[in-house]
Amino acid sequence: MAEKTNKTNKVSLSQVAKAAGVSKMTASRVLRAEGGYSDKTRDLVMQKVDQLGYLPNRLATVFAGDQTSTFVGVSIPDLGNEVFAQVLEGIDRKLGSFGHQTVLGLTQHTQKEEEDWIRTVLSWQPAGLILTGRFHSARATEMLRNAGIPIVEIWDLNSSPLDMSVGINHFDAGFDMGRYLVGCGYRQIGYVGTSHDTANAATTRLAGFCKAVEGGGGGVTKQLCLHDTAAYYPGFYGTEQLLAAHPDVDCIFYQNDAMAFGGLQFAATKGLKVPSDIGVAGWGDLPIAAVMPQRLTSMHVPHLKLGQAAAEMMIGRLSGEPVPTCRDIGFKLIPGSTVRHPDLR
Repeated sequence: MAEKTNKTNKVSLSQVAKAAGVSKMTASRVLRAEGGYSDKTRDLVMQKVDQLGYLPNRLATVFAGDQTSTFVGVSIPDLGNEVFAQVLEGIDRKLGSFGHQTVLGLTQHTQKEEEDWIRTVLSWQPAGLILTGRFHSARATEMLRNAGIPIVEIWDLNSSPLDMSVGINHFDAGFDMGRYLVGCGYRQIGYVGTSHDTANAATTRLAGFCKAVEGGGGGVTKQLCLHDTAAYYPGFYGTEQLLAAHPDVDCIFYQNDAMAFGGLQFAATKGLKVPSDIGVAGWGDLPIAAVMPQRLTSMHVPHLKLGQAAAEMMIGRLSGEPVPTCRDIGFKLIPGSTVRHPDLR
């Protein structure tokens, strides 16, 4: 009867060393590529690693102080939002190409969830952290300042970051959209988004939007879908609620494209023509926006590029290279066919 390696049948380093006829220390040095052994010994150890299916405990190695961590903690609000999925893809691709692994955390748009995740991930001794947003709880900020590792804050550009920041100015992005809609002749403008209980990029964007609309002689009527995600269905019923209470609204700006698609569907079910009866504008310029029957008016942000830029800043700092404190990746307004053109008003 074969002897079990341990309670979980996991192959140990001692077994690899015994099979290769070397000491455990020599086998460990081979796996860490530290030198002090012959090519023949290295080949034999690695052959036994493959044969036995040995998986080194990288985390334990880091805790023992034998190796620099390759883990980079990355927090995003949720995976249901395609925007953040694209950002994460950019981060993971770039980090992976330099031998780093992503440790993902989902904060669910709450500072408490982020704080708990930061406390946990710091106990794993990561090489660095990439955090979505610029606003953190007091305790989280204290932990981050004391961590002694590179930190990149992404999404909402911060001119005074904890360490580094990459993203866009959401106030300016909202302002540009508001100015554009006013320029198209709209004055009774609605906004449909999620509850802005805490300061975040959507709050900042809405502030810029309102400033531009009100400065141009218009007004903004807000419809916030409480305790919900910025997705298709809340966009649908949020539009229904907004227009039921304020039928004079002639254009609606949505927190993101997904909510705008919900608004477009509601308009279609009610026989409202877009943009002659009502204008619709989103934010984020999701890929599907380009192949819809009508090109959605939106704001383009290079999400994949944002993630790659964040990873590049992290890698640069870990490599000891000079890295800028802030990097603005910019945005671009997409004047689609869901709002009337300024020249045709």
